[in-house]
Amino acid sequence: MNDQSRISGLTRMSGISALHEGYMPGFGNDFETEALPGALPEGRNSPQKCAYGLYGEQLSGTAFTAPSHQNERTWCYRIRPSVKHTGRFRRIDMPYWKSAPHVLEDVTSLGQYRWDPVPHSQETLTWLTGMRTMTTAGDVYTQAGMASHIYLVTASMEDAYFYSADSELLVVPQDGQLRFCTELGVIEIAVGEIVILPRGLVYRVEVIDGPARGFVCENYGQKFALPGRGPIGANCMANRRDFKVPVAAFEDRDADSTVTVKWQGQFHETRIGHSPLDVVAWHGNYAPVKYDLNTYCPVGAILFDHPDPSIFTVLTAPSGVEGTANIDFVLFRDRWMVAENTFRPPWYHKNVMSELMGNIYGQYDAKPKGFVPGGMSLHNMMLPHGPDKDAFEGASNADLKPGKLENTMSFMFETRFPQHLTEFAAKEAPLQDDYIDCWNGLKKHFNGTPEGM
Repeated sequence: MNDQSRISGLTRMSGISALHEGYMPGFGNDFETEALPGALPEGRNSPQKCAYGLYGEQLSGTAFTAPSHQNERTWCYRIRPSVKHTGRFRRIDMPYWKSAPHVLEDVTSLGQYRWDPVPHSQETLTWLTGMRTMTTAGDVYTQAGMASHIYLVTASMEDAYFYSADSELLVVPQDGQLRFCTELGVIEIAVGEIVILPRGLVYRVEVIDGPARGFVCENYGQKFALPGRGPIGANCMANRRDFKVPVAAFEDRDADSTVTVKWQGQFHETRIGHSPLDVVAWHGNYAPVKYDLNTYCPVGAILFDHPDPSIFTVLTAPSGVEGTANIDFVLFRDRWMVAENTFRPPWYHKNVMSELMGNIYGQYDAKPKGFVPGGMSLHNMMLPHGPDKDAFEGASNADLKPGKLENTMSFMFETRFPQHLTEFAAKEAPLQDDYIDCWNGLKKHFNGTPEGM
């Protein structure tokens, strides 16, 4: 059976059942949703007997005693408790999916790097076997840091399920379209959207339009949240109403299945006789969510100068250092450039954060050549970077009338930790060996005489 017939018959083929199709708006809200009427208890979380013979179970995303404004948990009412969704585990190998710390003696991570798109594969690759780790940072054992990945997916997961005990995943499609069938509902994403998959959430990934390729930020630390807007106020940037959480949906299906768990950087597989996606109703604030990046409202300078790129932060995962993120997810999309007497592209700089960028589509204004859709670049902490020669000369001599950057969407995974290259990134991915030469053409313009002022 091909993927399209499986997908077009999702309700019939996979047994997905839902009372309402679609999504609920909001980010960090308390939601409640049921796929069968009356499945959700009223006035209590754990009744003596749940409707329809369901089991009540809590999924906690934070410690029980976390401050109330940070506490995240969801009550699930499911056909079987999740203890029935695992058995004895056996270790399996995922050779291309790496976790921090992952420092290789024969790989130099100090430098400015850029890659062409990792080409689509002719292999049969699922969400698990198609993951390719590019960089790791921090330490998965202490729940600090991140990893960045490219995914190449050509086939749906058939009676196979996955969850990560190590991390939440931020998924950024660049090509194709995927469906995430999760315990708490179904999310479909295409290019220009993102999805956040919480730590511990069980799901299956299906291909709607393939082959599919994109980027993944694996967050070992505290959950992604919306950044504080400070003086910007209550509006602009990413607004809570534009995030979409799925309604309840479930599978009541007996079939030989596998569940793979990522735990402490290792992969373990267990076999069960049914689908684990059996949550009929749920309420809480710990759930997967998708977001359309085209609804992000950028802010910027309207008179002169170029603000710090932090104004383009969509999501942030805090660290233990106030104002210094474990991860920032930053978006560079269509926007007007109007600043007077100003060098408008990003300026030259080096900073304490390590910046991994990806191009979803279009042209990035600081790198008009070479940084192509599907490509990535890495500028590690305290390494200088900035516009290439063409971008510098063009911006320095441009007629500064208002201009709009259009058909462009790039992003940045930025972390307080140094990012270390994997062997795949250093030796197999299409590395642009001449990337650092993009600054060779920059000329000395210094003139120390009064005429040079």
